[in-house]
Amino acid sequence: MTAQSPTNAEPANKVTNTVTQTGISLGSVIAVVISWDRNKSLLWAIIHGIFGWLYVIYYALTDFSKK
Repeated sequence: MTAQSPTNAEPANKVTNTVTQTGISLGSVIAVVISWDRNKSLLWAIIHGIFGWLYVIYYALTDFSKK
């Protein structure tokens, strides 16, 4: 019998999982900071943190104070 060689799919899968998990947490942190700066409300910051990147994109599209 021959030994099976490890495939390259396993390390790539670990990298994908790490990037996905990091992206979700980074989006949540950004959303909480933006929400706190805009609303000064812990409840809204938690809610926006749950939505993460969706709130960050919404904020970028609707923030008219920078114009």
